[in-house]
Amino acid sequence: MLPNTPIVAFTILLLVILTIPPIFERLRLPGLVGLLVGGVVLGPHGLQLLNSETETMKLLSDIGKIYLMFVIALEIDLGQFNKTRNRSIGFGFITFFIPIIAGILVGRIFGFGWNASILIGSLFAPHTLLGYPIVNRLGVVANEAVTVTIGATIFTDIAALLVLAICVSVNAGEFSVVSLIIQLGELAIYAVVVLFGFKWLGEQYFRRTGDEEGNQFLFIMLVVFIASVEAQIIHVDIIVGAFLAGIAVNEVVGNGPVKEKVEFIGSTLFIPFFFVDMGLILDVPAFVSTITSEFVMTLAIIVGVIISKFIAALLAQRLYNYNFPETLTMWSLTLPHVAATLVEALVGLQEGILTEPFFNGVIVLMLVTSILGPLTTARFAPLLSQPLSLFNGGNKSGIWWETHEQELEAESDEHKFTVLVSIYNPVTENYLLEMGAMLAKHESGLVVPLSIVKANFHLDEPVLSTAIHHSERQLKRTQEITQQFNVEAQPELRIYNDISQGISCTAREKNASLIILGWSQQSGLRARLFGSIIDSVFWSSHCPVAVTRLLDDPIDIHKILVPVKNITPQALRTVRFAQLFADTNQAYVTLLHICSSISSPEQIDEFKSKLSEIISVDESEVKLKIKVIANDNVAQVIVRMARSFDLVILRSMRRRTAGGLAVSDVTNEVLKELNCSLVLFGEPHS
Repeated sequence: MLPNTPIVAFTILLLVILTIPPIFERLRLPGLVGLLVGGVVLGPHGLQLLNSETETMKLLSDIGKIYLMFVIALEIDLGQFNKTRNRSIGFGFITFFIPIIAGILVGRIFGFGWNASILIGSLFAPHTLLGYPIVNRLGVVANEAVTVTIGATIFTDIAALLVLAICVSVNAGEFSVVSLIIQLGELAIYAVVVLFGFKWLGEQYFRRTGDEEGNQFLFIMLVVFIASVEAQIIHVDIIVGAFLAGIAVNEVVGNGPVKEKVEFIGSTLFIPFFFVDMGLILDVPAFVSTITSEFVMTLAIIVGVIISKFIAALLAQRLYNYNFPETLTMWSLTLPHVAATLVEALVGLQEGILTEPFFNGVIVLMLVTSILGPLTTARFAPLLSQPLSLFNGGNKSGIWWETHEQELEAESDEHKFTVLVSIYNPVTENYLLEMGAMLAKHESGLVVPLSIVKANFHLDEPVLSTAIHHSERQLKRTQEITQQFNVEAQPELRIYNDISQGISCTAREKNASLIILGWSQQSGLRARLFGSIIDSVFWSSHCPVAVTRLLDDPIDIHKILVPVKNITPQALRTVRFAQLFADTNQAYVTLLHICSSISSPEQIDEFKSKLSEIISVDESEVKLKIKVIANDNVAQVIVRMARSFDLVILRSMRRRTAGGLAVSDVTNEVLKELNCSLVLFGEPHS
């Protein structure tokens, strides 16, 4: 009864990607498995509501495929890669060639030709870092074995895609040494143009456009699709162009708002479309037949990947002297074969290089490794030693505000500790100002109450005059509050079209040491797509930012809880801020570390001793206690502990994605359930 129009198909797809992944995640299964199942149910072997052969599905699936490879390249941390470049390349070489040899053997054993067998080998090599959120949560990302594994992803993905390009080219015509040399030459020229040319263009465009995020987003989209079109011109698959384009603009985009928008749109819309289309292509009777009649081949694919990746990790252990937990963690991180493997397998099937039974075997491989990989990572990553980044403290409690990247250096002797307090809501401004005044008084500094009036198109409009008059009255009241604390105040009224830009620019002009903002409940679609004021200030500020939701007068806050995930300079600066605030009011601080439930007593004692050693460098007289709890539900433990405290200080952490699909964030979960006062403390550019 439904009309056969693209709008109907698009509406059904939106319904699937909105409802199915959360259901599967509640069942402890990857959300992308739910998308595959949704495609099967709605496809030709189910309800027959969607068809992979329609132009609508082909377009959306191709965009999703391009987007997926582009996002994978954007998520690669080139900074981490450069730290261990040689070892990353070395492990990338090992974890590429051993699996590719295993894949070639599997292909030849089951009757595939040399070209198809080499392509099968390339399917064994790339991996998807589904375990990254786990090692990130555990605070072991800086462990060299983890860093090397992440860096190796660059080598394996690029090498696998180049092998795919050659295999597709060979399959399209008669093979010859000359044609292979020509193909490799075209690929080399193309790669240089994309990697260096697009990087230069991106740097120039971003430098000239400043904060025009909309145009920058469109530029990035144009780059990735131009690269994909150019790939088709030289008879290379579009995913090669998308991946190289992502590497090219990786450092240009950085971790800023533009990257957030790219990943948000990708993980919300286009990438799920691709996985649904994979389900539509899946022939259920043939899939069942593969598992039964071709069980040996399917088992060979799975076992070949698992064993070859394990051998590669063992060789890395011998070469780089890693311990056994590090080796097992490297193996578990390279196990999941999802994104690049599925895309390559689909291209091989469409080009007629791979058979449908083998493609179905790859689907089974994806299901097995996407579950086994994160499970083994969760088992072995907690056994890694947590890297200790010593904090260069000092003998004054306020030293935290001088230790961020833009230190005051030469002017540190003359500069006053300056707290900029953004004034907007009359209901909450008193508590914000009191906190700012308490901190400024403790450091013999000053307070800058700031009121931003949003500019209209015409600056002579009566509405603007009314807003200015209202802000002037607010600022006059702020002086009365600061005088009670005997603190110098310099009220500022600014007219800006962008409120977050007004706050950040004024803070820079006043050389502020800290920005205090009131809590905003912006969390809907618009805030996620365009970013909230808080997000923008966190990203653009030059100094730390404290976003506060104070339910009590700051003077009445005496018990402060600070969750500490791992020992890093960023986490320790959050602790220093807590100590500074506690020292203004004779409060005491409890540092809460929540470790994995399988952590040994020795690991717990080691963490407590390291943290205690670093904190003891400070000569502050603030009462401080360290508490460690072994539990896998981090958010619930924080919420439960917070019931006994007046204030919780959380470090601002951005959400990450794995293979383009969003993962949950502990901070967001805590914020939803926390019923006491809180401070969300963030570093510059965080």
